[in-house]
Amino acid sequence: MKISNDLYLRASRGEKIERYPVWLMRQAGRILPEYRAVRASVSGFKELAETPELAAEVTVQPVDILGVDAAIIFSDILVVPDAMGLPYQMIEKKGPWFEHTIHSESDLKRLDIKIDVAERLSYVLEAISITKRELNGRVPLIGFAGAPWTILCYMVEGSGSKTFSETRKLLYTNPKLAHELLQRITDVTIIYLKAQLKHGADALQLFDSWAGILGHKQYQEFGMKYIQQIVNAIEGPFTVFSKGAYSALPALMDLACTTIGLDWNMNIEHARSLAGEKKTLQGNLDPCVLYGSESAIEKETLQLLHSFKSQRHIVNLGHGVYPDIKPENVKAFIKTVKNYEI
Repeated sequence: MKISNDLYLRASRGEKIERYPVWLMRQAGRILPEYRAVRASVSGFKELAETPELAAEVTVQPVDILGVDAAIIFSDILVVPDAMGLPYQMIEKKGPWFEHTIHSESDLKRLDIKIDVAERLSYVLEAISITKRELNGRVPLIGFAGAPWTILCYMVEGSGSKTFSETRKLLYTNPKLAHELLQRITDVTIIYLKAQLKHGADALQLFDSWAGILGHKQYQEFGMKYIQQIVNAIEGPFTVFSKGAYSALPALMDLACTTIGLDWNMNIEHARSLAGEKKTLQGNLDPCVLYGSESAIEKETLQLLHSFKSQRHIVNLGHGVYPDIKPENVKAFIKTVKNYEI
């Protein structure tokens, strides 16, 4: 199906664009009253994510209400360990929680071997198929997964953490186990992402949310090594977003993906000097800018746009939009981008 607004895809591939495309990480929900109404109709986040029709509905909402240039499927990065045999719960106001964690070789027995990824994650794939029909070629649909390092953090720690000290301890006390688990996650993720493309995703993004907690050498060994495997296995528009991985930027630019996501602490001019015209950059407005007045949002957004020095840019925040930001402020951000002439 031909996509009428393909700005996101053209920018990803480095083709000519009339204006910069714009979307927001975590746009599928959180800030919208319409999302909250759907969320209130089910028991919680997991039921919503595992109900394809509802997941598709909240995926399309930002396209209809905010006017973004791409949709991203409503799901969670933790569906991968869930499919591997390590189920999680989403605790209200606390976040994800795993009853069982991986700390030793014997714990690996908790994970299933040779799983049918498409069957276990059929609810995500069905949501993608439904969403594609509902979008009807208006904008591209982005699929995603968590990077192996970030997934390992949750599987070892059991929840979010300020330090992820248990996970980082594993790298020193049992690096062999860490690599074994990372490879298993990588293998499942590749199959999962390929299935998303097969079911209609037009582009993909890999989220390495906890990349910044590792030093440079460790991130090369326990992070980049596995991201590279995934990127090399996937064709088409692909964004790698490694939050906080400042020292890894040169290596990230050498990946065989189309786009590198930048968090709000990363300098665009430095990133562009590394990327040249071989990579599209995505980001990187500080999400907290959207707490400001409409005039302040316009000013900061224009300042961001003036800094690009290339058509190879997709406008986004430097992280996910925060749930208490007003939809009107998000609309002001999007309007400013759409009115900006390249």
